[in-house]
Amino acid sequence: MSRCRVLSIDASARADMTPVPLIQLTRGPHPNFNHLSFSQLTTYTNATPHLPAHLQHILSPQSSPRLPTNPHQRPKPQQTMNEALQDEISALNSIYGDSTLLPSPTDPPTSSIYILTLPPLDPSSPPSSSLLIQFPPSYPDVPPSTLSTHSSNPALPKGTAARDLSLFRDAITQVHTPGQVCLFDAIESFNDLLTLATSPVPSPPPSPSPPPQSQAETSLPPPPWILSAPFTELKSTFLARTSPVTSVSQAKGYLAHLLATDKKVRSATHNITAWRIRGENGTTYQDCDDDGETAAGGRLLHLMQVMDLWDVMVVVTRWYGGQKLGPRRFALINMAARDGFVRAGLVTEEKEGGRKKGR
Repeated sequence: MSRCRVLSIDASARADMTPVPLIQLTRGPHPNFNHLSFSQLTTYTNATPHLPAHLQHILSPQSSPRLPTNPHQRPKPQQTMNEALQDEISALNSIYGDSTLLPSPTDPPTSSIYILTLPPLDPSSPPSSSLLIQFPPSYPDVPPSTLSTHSSNPALPKGTAARDLSLFRDAITQVHTPGQVCLFDAIESFNDLLTLATSPVPSPPPSPSPPPQSQAETSLPPPPWILSAPFTELKSTFLARTSPVTSVSQAKGYLAHLLATDKKVRSATHNITAWRIRGENGTTYQDCDDDGETAAGGRLLHLMQVMDLWDVMVVVTRWYGGQKLGPRRFALINMAARDGFVRAGLVTEEKEGGRKKGR
């Protein structure tokens, strides 16, 4: 009984009928199959009735599967969400509420289309509008696209949704910086634009009689807070606010105003504060408050001392995410505070040595 060669045939070669290189694994009486085209090999097979069955099976058109010729039919690698976007979603939902930024249920997940519910200026009021936001794969290098209005509050005047859509697009254009997430800053900028758009033109009062004391306190302008970027880790979010102050009473008043007017801050897990103030005749005032986050206030005050910052206060708000961070939480608190100082222009970079110095 004669022995045969075992052949290896590239399935793609059958389609274009190009010569197929064959590998001879055993020796036998059959001619050399190398450099035969598929048609020549088939002709040889038909003319050789005693060719072993497994070789005829190899040459059968049904024996080798073909790869899909249409690239859309081939399996695609699973896509993962941008990590920066994941952190931003977690931060926004921690600060403004769990349903602030959610995937659109009517669009495929690969479209990266989300529903952004714009937080109202008055926390006790319902949201006025929600928008459809699409994040490109290269976000945050490229800004998100505000596609359209998703829903609007029917109790509000007609045209409110269109106004909010236009203002938010303007806010995105103002705050986006390539490489940095921007939705938090965009929402804050939108609120500023909305306040300007809805504020009535002031008219002179009929009489200069002073208002009652309680009304005067509530009508005071809000403190000039400068906000840091939100820092999120294990679903806990940290956000710092800084403001210049000239007295201890002013610092306490700013903190009281913040807690009284901002429901999100008031309901946060911790509001850690610190301030350093220079008074008259060389007197200085330094104080801090942990607000339940043991030793956090002292570390925050130490950071201000190291940076040599004076006549400024900082409030770092933490929304707890359900998982303990351990000592890492102190680093995140200081990171948020430092970012707030930088954004407020209180920290400058020195070219020599690359060290940061306060002013």
